[in-house]
Amino acid sequence: MITHIKHANIIIVIFFISLCLPVPGWSEYSRRDAIVSAVEKVSTAVVNVSSEYEIHRQAHPFSGFGMNPFFDSFFKDFFDPGFRQSDKRTSLGSGVIIDGKRGFILTNAHVIAKAEDISVVLLDERTFNAQVVGADPDSDLAVLRITSDEALPAIEMGRSDDLMIGETVIAIGNPFGFSHTVTTGVISALNRSIRSNDTIYHDFIQTDASINPGNSGGPLLNINGDLIGINTAIYAKAQGIGYATPINKARRIISDLIQYGEVVLSWTGLILQNLDPDLASYLKVPGEKGLLIKAVESDSPATRSGIKKEDILLAIEKRPIASISVYNQVLRDYPVDSTIHLTVLRRGKKQTVALKTRAYPEERALALAHNLFGIKVENLTNKNRKAFRIKAKTGVMVSDVMPQAYLAKIGVEPGDVIRQMDDSNIETLDDFKKAMIRCRQKKTVVLLVQRGEQGYYISVKL
Repeated sequence: MITHIKHANIIIVIFFISLCLPVPGWSEYSRRDAIVSAVEKVSTAVVNVSSEYEIHRQAHPFSGFGMNPFFDSFFKDFFDPGFRQSDKRTSLGSGVIIDGKRGFILTNAHVIAKAEDISVVLLDERTFNAQVVGADPDSDLAVLRITSDEALPAIEMGRSDDLMIGETVIAIGNPFGFSHTVTTGVISALNRSIRSNDTIYHDFIQTDASINPGNSGGPLLNINGDLIGINTAIYAKAQGIGYATPINKARRIISDLIQYGEVVLSWTGLILQNLDPDLASYLKVPGEKGLLIKAVESDSPATRSGIKKEDILLAIEKRPIASISVYNQVLRDYPVDSTIHLTVLRRGKKQTVALKTRAYPEERALALAHNLFGIKVENLTNKNRKAFRIKAKTGVMVSDVMPQAYLAKIGVEPGDVIRQMDDSNIETLDDFKKAMIRCRQKKTVVLLVQRGEQGYYISVKL
């Protein structure tokens, strides 16, 4: 009996000693959790993006137009060599390879804005020169392309329509130039809106994963290593708050950037007006939220769908529409030729209307410029160059200005040349038409206007 007890004690001692002895590979595998696996899965597809651009400066080139001193900050030297000053600047960010065969890389638009040279560095330190396929400042997304003799590692896109508040997320990027830095956190909130200068961006993922300068354009991953967002902004007034563009929203933008080089906005033909509480109450709008359809453009998708003036737009695909800015943001999620379902209120009764969107007709662009800016424009010709002593080599000439228009009040007159609209260079009338269509849903547009050898920037509210 005693012998059996001794043997049992020896077995127990040996068992406990064995638990303390290292097992080859056991410690390593116990530490390779889901986060480590996710990082290992995608790290090779995360890249460092650096761009170099030149800044030109000059003294105040224009006066006598009653312009606000605020616009002095916009003046730049590119006409008079006597005032030319320039600096080389470098922008550093991150990106992620989304198509290894074709070499497409997704990043933020602000990372490569105004870039003259763009370099992409992979995890294995291979360096490539990159070309811009397309950029969309309104969503702060851009697609680059690099050329390689072999297929590049690419990331697998996930979904962002099933995200859960509190679930673990992983951010990879190059904060402050520290390559392939990994941070983790959770999803703090969904559908967040943030303001940057005069622009409000909607539908962001909010996370507490540490995101710093240089993370911009890098991937936000779920625990499985799937791409669910593109890190895009930091809330400067607080610590531990970062934002990412949901990948479902980015997909539509990526598709347009690759196919067209820009985002093509869908056109409905609705001319809308925000509702104030008194008007909403008078029209008996449920919850006092919606938009008054004050007009319907002729021969537009809206006229073909049967929508009428004085209907109230309540929702698009069951997403409530409380303001024109929300309407514009929601519409950006649907590409041209999409069939969307609108909930409208007509004489107190709700109904659902199917509407097929179209691209805005380019032949309407000049009339749009007259309505929004109060101007008429034409191509530069030898005749008008001579008549107005035009020095500009490219652009469109202002041929008429409505007296009551804002541009007339600040001194724009026939013979002035429009060289740029926001980030779009204007060389021909076709360029102007395309830029006009892109700008039609904006609240403010910045024009670069040239007279003689001098140029100035003007911010115009639409």
